[in-house]
Amino acid sequence: MQIGIPRESLAGETRVAATPETVKKYVSAKHTVLIERGAGESAFFPDAAYEQAGAQLVDAAQALASDLVLKVRSPQASELAQMKKGAVLIGMLDPFNREGLAALAQAGVTAFALEAAPRITRAQSLDVLSSQANLAGYKAVLLAANHYGRLFPMMMTAAGTLKAARAVVLGAGVAGLQAIATAKRLGAVVEASDVRPAAKEQIESLGAKFIDVPFETDEEREIAEGTGGYARPMPPAWMARQSKLVAERCRQADIVISTALIPGRPAPELISAETVQGMKPGSVIVDLAVERGGNCPLSEKDRVVQKHGVTLVGLSNLPALVPHDASALYARNVLDFMKLVADSEGRLAIQHEDEIIAACLVCTDGKVLRSA
Repeated sequence: MQIGIPRESLAGETRVAATPETVKKYVSAKHTVLIERGAGESAFFPDAAYEQAGAQLVDAAQALASDLVLKVRSPQASELAQMKKGAVLIGMLDPFNREGLAALAQAGVTAFALEAAPRITRAQSLDVLSSQANLAGYKAVLLAANHYGRLFPMMMTAAGTLKAARAVVLGAGVAGLQAIATAKRLGAVVEASDVRPAAKEQIESLGAKFIDVPFETDEEREIAEGTGGYARPMPPAWMARQSKLVAERCRQADIVISTALIPGRPAPELISAETVQGMKPGSVIVDLAVERGGNCPLSEKDRVVQKHGVTLVGLSNLPALVPHDASALYARNVLDFMKLVADSEGRLAIQHEDEIIAACLVCTDGKVLRSA
Protein backbone atom coordinates (compact mmCIF):
# COMPACT_ATOMS: atom_id res chain seq x y z
CA MET A 1 0.00 0.00 0.00
CA GLN A 2 0.91 3.65 -0.28
CA ILE A 3 0.99 5.03 3.26
CA GLY A 4 0.84 8.79 3.85
CA ILE A 5 1.88 10.57 7.03
CA PRO A 6 0.95 14.28 6.96
CA ARG A 7 2.11 16.85 9.45
CA GLU A 8 -0.44 17.41 12.22
CA SER A 9 -2.36 20.65 11.64
CA LEU A 10 -4.18 20.99 14.96
CA ALA A 11 -2.76 23.87 17.03
CA GLY A 12 -0.38 22.60 19.71
CA GLU A 13 -0.21 19.05 18.35
CA THR A 14 3.47 18.15 18.23
CA ARG A 15 3.20 14.38 17.82
CA VAL A 16 3.58 12.45 14.59
CA ALA A 17 1.88 9.18 13.58
CA ALA A 18 5.02 7.38 12.40
CA THR A 19 8.65 7.43 13.48
CA PRO A 20 11.76 6.35 11.54
CA GLU A 21 11.57 3.07 13.49
CA THR A 22 8.04 2.24 12.28
CA VAL A 23 8.64 3.63 8.78
CA LYS A 24 11.49 1.17 8.36
CA LYS A 25 9.13 -1.68 9.24
CA TYR A 26 6.48 -0.45 6.78
CA VAL A 27 9.07 -0.27 4.03
CA SER A 28 10.39 -3.73 4.84
CA ALA A 29 6.79 -4.96 4.46
CA LYS A 30 6.93 -3.55 0.90
CA HIS A 31 4.73 -0.51 1.55
CA THR A 32 5.55 2.87 0.01
CA VAL A 33 5.74 5.54 2.70
CA LEU A 34 5.13 9.19 1.84
CA ILE A 35 5.79 11.60 4.69
CA GLU A 36 5.21 15.32 4.59
CA ARG A 37 8.36 17.38 4.97
CA GLY A 38 8.75 18.52 8.56
CA ALA A 39 6.08 16.13 9.89
CA GLY A 40 8.37 14.89 12.64
CA GLU A 41 10.27 18.08 13.42
CA SER A 42 8.19 19.04 16.48
CA ALA A 43 8.81 15.54 17.89
CA PHE A 44 12.54 15.79 17.13
CA PHE A 45 12.51 13.32 14.23
CA PRO A 46 14.34 15.03 11.34
CA ASP A 47 13.47 14.50 7.69
CA ALA A 48 16.87 12.90 7.10
CA ALA A 49 16.03 10.11 9.56
CA TYR A 50 12.83 9.31 7.65
CA GLU A 51 14.69 9.29 4.33
CA GLN A 52 17.29 6.96 5.78
CA ALA A 53 14.46 4.65 6.91
CA GLY A 54 13.17 4.50 3.34
CA ALA A 55 10.39 7.12 3.28
CA GLN A 56 9.84 9.62 0.50
CA LEU A 57 9.55 13.28 1.50
CA VAL A 58 6.51 14.92 -0.12
CA ASP A 59 4.17 17.87 0.36
CA ALA A 60 0.93 17.70 2.38
CA ALA A 61 -1.30 17.10 -0.64
CA GLN A 62 0.67 14.03 -1.72
CA ALA A 63 0.69 12.54 1.77
CA LEU A 64 -3.06 13.09 2.19
CA ALA A 65 -3.82 11.60 -1.24
CA SER A 66 -2.38 8.20 -0.22
CA ASP A 67 -4.32 4.91 -0.09
CA LEU A 68 -3.86 4.79 3.68
CA VAL A 69 -3.32 7.88 5.86
CA LEU A 70 -1.92 7.72 9.38
CA LYS A 71 -2.79 10.61 11.69
CA VAL A 72 -2.57 11.48 15.36
CA ARG A 73 -5.71 13.63 15.46
CA SER A 74 -8.77 13.90 13.21
CA PRO A 75 -8.14 15.67 9.88
CA GLN A 76 -9.27 19.27 9.52
CA ALA A 77 -11.82 20.07 6.79
CA SER A 78 -9.05 21.30 4.49
CA GLU A 79 -7.23 18.00 4.91
CA LEU A 80 -10.32 15.88 4.30
CA ALA A 81 -10.87 17.75 1.03
CA GLN A 82 -7.50 16.45 -0.18
CA MET A 83 -8.14 12.81 0.72
CA LYS A 84 -9.56 10.51 -1.92
CA LYS A 85 -12.79 8.58 -1.54
CA GLY A 86 -12.18 5.03 -0.41
CA ALA A 87 -8.94 5.90 1.39
CA VAL A 88 -8.31 4.34 4.80
CA LEU A 89 -7.68 6.65 7.74
CA ILE A 90 -6.21 5.51 11.06
CA GLY A 91 -5.85 7.82 14.06
CA MET A 92 -7.34 9.13 17.28
CA LEU A 93 -10.58 10.34 15.72
CA ASP A 94 -12.76 10.93 18.79
CA PRO A 95 -15.47 8.29 18.26
CA PHE A 96 -17.93 10.25 20.44
CA ASN A 97 -17.79 13.33 18.21
CA ARG A 98 -20.86 12.89 15.98
CA GLU A 99 -20.10 15.91 13.81
CA GLY A 100 -16.54 14.77 13.26
CA LEU A 101 -17.62 11.26 12.29
CA ALA A 102 -20.24 12.67 9.92
CA ALA A 103 -17.55 14.74 8.20
CA LEU A 104 -15.37 11.65 7.78
CA ALA A 105 -18.29 9.68 6.32
CA GLN A 106 -19.15 12.50 3.93
CA ALA A 107 -15.55 12.53 2.70
CA GLY A 108 -15.97 8.87 1.77
CA VAL A 109 -13.09 7.51 3.84
CA THR A 110 -12.93 4.26 5.77
CA ALA A 111 -11.94 5.46 9.23
CA PHE A 112 -10.61 3.63 12.28
CA ALA A 113 -10.66 5.41 15.67
CA LEU A 114 -7.99 3.75 17.76
CA GLU A 115 -9.45 5.03 21.06
CA ALA A 116 -12.41 2.69 20.54
CA ALA A 117 -10.30 -0.47 20.80
CA PRO A 118 -11.75 -2.86 23.39
CA ARG A 119 -9.93 -3.42 26.67
CA ILE A 120 -8.91 -7.00 25.93
CA THR A 121 -5.53 -8.72 26.18
CA ARG A 122 -5.08 -8.95 22.41
CA ALA A 123 -5.54 -5.18 22.04
CA GLN A 124 -3.03 -4.11 24.69
CA SER A 125 -0.23 -3.42 22.22
CA LEU A 126 -2.41 -0.99 20.26
CA ASP A 127 -4.08 0.71 23.22
CA VAL A 128 -3.42 4.37 22.41
CA LEU A 129 -5.40 5.64 25.40
CA SER A 130 -3.13 3.79 27.80
CA SER A 131 0.14 4.65 26.07
CA GLN A 132 -0.67 8.36 25.98
CA ALA A 133 -2.36 8.54 29.40
CA ASN A 134 0.72 6.98 30.97
CA LEU A 135 2.81 9.91 29.73
CA ALA A 136 0.13 12.42 30.69
CA GLY A 137 0.12 11.19 34.30
CA TYR A 138 3.89 11.51 34.51
CA LYS A 139 3.96 14.99 32.96
CA ALA A 140 1.09 16.18 35.18
CA VAL A 141 3.21 15.65 38.31
CA LEU A 142 6.19 17.44 36.77
CA LEU A 143 3.95 20.39 35.89
CA ALA A 144 2.61 20.43 39.44
CA ALA A 145 6.16 20.40 40.82
CA ASN A 146 7.10 23.25 38.51
CA HIS A 147 4.16 25.45 39.60
CA TYR A 148 4.37 24.51 43.29
CA GLY A 149 6.40 27.05 45.24
CA ARG A 150 7.93 24.45 47.54
CA LEU A 151 9.72 21.11 47.29
CA PHE A 152 8.12 17.66 47.10
CA PRO A 153 10.38 15.59 49.40
CA MET A 154 10.99 15.99 53.09
CA MET A 155 14.45 17.45 53.64
CA MET A 156 16.45 17.61 56.85
CA THR A 157 18.96 20.43 56.73
CA ALA A 158 21.15 22.35 59.18
CA ALA A 159 18.63 25.19 58.90
CA GLY A 160 15.69 22.96 59.79
CA THR A 161 13.40 20.29 58.36
CA LEU A 162 11.20 20.80 55.31
CA LYS A 163 7.96 18.80 55.31
CA ALA A 164 7.05 16.59 52.37
CA ALA A 165 4.32 17.80 50.03
CA ARG A 166 0.92 16.12 50.31
CA ALA A 167 -0.57 15.02 46.97
CA VAL A 168 -4.05 13.76 46.18
CA VAL A 169 -4.73 11.89 42.93
CA LEU A 170 -8.35 11.60 41.81
CA GLY A 171 -8.94 8.69 39.45
CA ALA A 172 -6.66 5.65 39.39
CA GLY A 173 -6.71 4.68 35.74
CA VAL A 174 -3.48 4.57 33.74
CA ALA A 175 -2.81 8.31 34.12
CA GLY A 176 -3.68 8.32 37.80
CA LEU A 177 -1.49 5.34 38.66
CA GLN A 178 1.46 6.88 36.83
CA ALA A 179 0.83 10.16 38.67
CA ILE A 180 0.87 8.30 42.00
CA ALA A 181 4.13 6.54 41.15
CA THR A 182 5.79 9.74 39.95
CA ALA A 183 4.69 11.80 42.95
CA LYS A 184 5.99 9.07 45.28
CA ARG A 185 9.34 9.01 43.45
CA LEU A 186 9.61 12.77 43.97
CA GLY A 187 9.04 12.28 47.69
CA ALA A 188 5.44 13.37 48.23
CA VAL A 189 2.96 11.77 50.64
CA VAL A 190 0.22 10.52 48.32
CA GLU A 191 -3.46 9.69 48.72
CA ALA A 192 -5.72 8.57 45.86
CA SER A 193 -9.39 7.98 45.14
CA ASP A 194 -11.29 5.93 42.56
CA VAL A 195 -14.85 4.66 42.30
CA ARG A 196 -13.74 1.14 41.35
CA PRO A 197 -13.07 -1.14 44.34
CA ALA A 198 -10.39 -2.98 42.36
CA ALA A 199 -8.31 0.21 42.26
CA LYS A 200 -7.61 0.04 46.00
CA GLU A 201 -5.04 -2.74 45.67
CA GLN A 202 -3.30 -0.96 42.77
CA ILE A 203 -3.15 2.33 44.66
CA GLU A 204 -1.76 0.75 47.81
CA SER A 205 0.78 -1.29 45.85
CA LEU A 206 2.33 2.01 44.73
CA GLY A 207 2.66 3.21 48.31
CA ALA A 208 -0.31 5.59 48.36
CA LYS A 209 -3.22 5.66 50.80
CA PHE A 210 -6.64 4.80 49.36
CA ILE A 211 -9.39 7.36 50.05
CA ASP A 212 -12.19 4.92 50.77
CA VAL A 213 -15.78 6.00 50.13
CA PRO A 214 -17.94 3.17 51.51
CA PHE A 215 -20.78 1.66 49.49
CA GLU A 216 -24.15 1.67 51.22
CA THR A 217 -26.08 -0.44 48.69
CA ASP A 218 -25.40 -3.38 46.37
CA GLU A 219 -26.43 -1.17 43.47
CA GLU A 220 -23.62 1.29 44.24
CA ARG A 221 -21.07 -1.50 44.39
CA GLU A 222 -22.30 -3.01 41.10
CA ILE A 223 -22.10 0.32 39.27
CA ALA A 224 -18.65 0.99 40.72
CA GLU A 225 -17.28 -2.15 39.08
CA GLY A 226 -17.46 -0.25 35.75
CA THR A 227 -17.60 -1.62 32.23
CA GLY A 228 -14.63 -2.77 30.16
CA GLY A 229 -12.19 -1.24 32.63
CA TYR A 230 -13.90 2.16 32.55
CA ALA A 231 -15.80 3.91 35.32
CA ARG A 232 -19.57 4.49 35.12
CA PRO A 233 -21.59 7.41 36.50
CA MET A 234 -22.26 6.81 40.20
CA PRO A 235 -25.60 7.46 42.01
CA PRO A 236 -26.06 10.98 43.49
CA ALA A 237 -25.94 9.69 47.09
CA TRP A 238 -22.51 8.11 46.61
CA MET A 239 -21.25 11.18 44.73
CA ALA A 240 -22.32 13.39 47.64
CA ARG A 241 -20.37 11.24 50.13
CA GLN A 242 -17.34 11.19 47.85
CA SER A 243 -17.52 14.94 47.31
CA LYS A 244 -17.46 15.61 51.04
CA LEU A 245 -14.52 13.28 51.66
CA VAL A 246 -12.53 14.49 48.62
CA ALA A 247 -13.12 18.12 49.65
CA GLU A 248 -11.61 17.40 53.08
CA ARG A 249 -8.53 15.74 51.54
CA CYS A 250 -8.05 18.47 48.93
CA ARG A 251 -8.12 21.19 51.58
CA GLN A 252 -5.26 19.41 53.35
CA ALA A 253 -3.30 18.78 50.13
CA ASP A 254 -0.60 20.80 48.42
CA ILE A 255 -1.00 19.09 45.04
CA VAL A 256 -4.14 17.66 43.42
CA ILE A 257 -3.96 15.67 40.17
CA SER A 258 -7.43 14.93 38.78
CA THR A 259 -7.80 12.36 36.00
CA ALA A 260 -11.41 11.17 36.26
CA LEU A 261 -13.10 10.62 32.89
CA ILE A 262 -16.13 8.63 31.71
CA PRO A 263 -16.02 7.76 27.97
CA GLY A 264 -18.46 9.81 25.92
CA ARG A 265 -19.66 11.93 28.85
CA PRO A 266 -18.68 15.25 30.41
CA ALA A 267 -16.02 14.85 33.10
CA PRO A 268 -17.51 14.49 36.61
CA GLU A 269 -17.07 17.50 38.90
CA LEU A 270 -14.90 16.33 41.79
CA ILE A 271 -13.33 19.58 43.01
CA SER A 272 -15.92 22.29 43.63
CA ALA A 273 -15.23 26.02 43.59
CA GLU A 274 -15.85 26.03 47.35
CA THR A 275 -13.19 23.34 47.80
CA VAL A 276 -10.67 25.43 45.86
CA GLN A 277 -11.48 28.41 48.08
CA GLY A 278 -10.66 26.30 51.12
CA MET A 279 -7.31 25.03 49.80
CA LYS A 280 -3.98 26.34 51.08
CA PRO A 281 -2.42 29.32 49.28
CA GLY A 282 0.19 28.07 46.82
CA SER A 283 -1.55 24.74 46.22
CA VAL A 284 -1.67 23.38 42.66
CA ILE A 285 -4.41 21.53 40.79
CA VAL A 286 -3.60 19.79 37.49
CA ASP A 287 -6.89 18.95 35.76
CA LEU A 288 -6.30 16.21 33.17
CA ALA A 289 -10.03 16.07 32.39
CA VAL A 290 -10.21 19.66 31.18
CA GLU A 291 -10.83 18.67 27.55
CA ARG A 292 -14.15 17.11 28.64
CA GLY A 293 -15.16 20.04 30.83
CA GLY A 294 -12.79 19.37 33.71
CA ASN A 295 -13.04 17.82 37.16
CA CYS A 296 -12.92 21.36 38.56
CA PRO A 297 -15.27 24.10 37.25
CA LEU A 298 -12.56 26.74 37.77
CA SER A 299 -10.11 25.06 35.36
CA GLU A 300 -9.68 26.82 32.03
CA LYS A 301 -8.79 24.81 28.94
CA ASP A 302 -5.21 25.30 27.73
CA ARG A 303 -4.50 27.92 30.38
CA VAL A 304 -2.67 28.10 33.69
CA VAL A 305 -4.59 30.42 36.04
CA GLN A 306 -4.56 31.41 39.69
CA LYS A 307 -7.83 31.55 41.61
CA HIS A 308 -8.24 31.96 45.37
CA GLY A 309 -4.47 31.58 45.73
CA VAL A 310 -4.50 28.18 43.97
CA THR A 311 -2.78 27.52 40.63
CA LEU A 312 -4.99 25.57 38.21
CA VAL A 313 -3.20 23.90 35.30
CA GLY A 314 -5.67 23.19 32.49
CA LEU A 315 -3.41 22.08 29.65
CA SER A 316 -5.43 19.64 27.54
CA ASN A 317 -2.73 17.79 25.61
CA LEU A 318 0.03 16.76 28.00
CA PRO A 319 1.43 13.99 25.76
CA ALA A 320 2.25 16.71 23.22
CA LEU A 321 4.62 18.20 25.82
CA VAL A 322 6.77 15.06 25.56
CA PRO A 323 6.34 14.57 21.79
CA HIS A 324 9.34 12.35 21.08
CA ASP A 325 8.36 9.58 23.48
CA ALA A 326 4.63 10.09 22.92
CA SER A 327 5.12 9.71 19.16
CA ALA A 328 7.31 6.64 19.60
CA LEU A 329 4.64 4.86 21.66
CA TYR A 330 1.76 6.01 19.47
CA ALA A 331 3.56 4.99 16.26
CA ARG A 332 4.07 1.47 17.67
CA ASN A 333 0.36 1.32 18.58
CA VAL A 334 -0.49 2.24 14.97
CA LEU A 335 1.99 -0.31 13.60
CA ASP A 336 0.36 -3.09 15.63
CA PHE A 337 -3.10 -2.03 14.45
CA MET A 338 -1.85 -2.08 10.85
CA LYS A 339 -1.13 -5.79 11.23
CA LEU A 340 -4.88 -6.34 11.59
CA VAL A 341 -5.85 -4.53 8.37
CA ALA A 342 -3.13 -5.86 6.05
CA ASP A 343 -2.53 -9.44 4.90
CA SER A 344 0.82 -11.25 4.72
CA GLU A 345 1.48 -9.65 1.34
CA GLY A 346 0.91 -6.16 2.71
CA ARG A 347 -2.40 -5.67 0.91
CA LEU A 348 -5.45 -4.13 2.57
CA ALA A 349 -7.59 -6.89 4.10
CA ILE A 350 -10.16 -5.63 6.61
CA GLN A 351 -11.57 -8.49 8.65
CA HIS A 352 -14.91 -7.02 9.71
CA GLU A 353 -15.68 -9.92 12.03
CA ASP A 354 -12.56 -9.22 14.10
CA GLU A 355 -13.54 -7.83 17.52
CA ILE A 356 -10.94 -5.05 17.46
CA ILE A 357 -11.65 -4.04 13.85
CA ALA A 358 -15.39 -3.96 14.51
CA ALA A 359 -14.93 -1.71 17.54
CA CYS A 360 -12.56 0.75 15.85
CA LEU A 361 -14.29 1.04 12.47
CA VAL A 362 -16.33 4.23 12.82
CA CYS A 363 -17.34 4.91 9.21
CA THR A 364 -17.17 3.32 5.76
CA ASP A 365 -18.98 3.63 2.44
CA GLY A 366 -20.28 7.06 3.45
CA LYS A 367 -21.99 5.74 6.59
CA VAL A 368 -21.27 6.36 10.28
CA LEU A 369 -21.19 3.03 12.09
CA ARG A 370 -21.33 4.33 15.67
CA SER A 371 -24.39 5.84 17.31
CA ALA A 372 -22.52 7.10 20.41
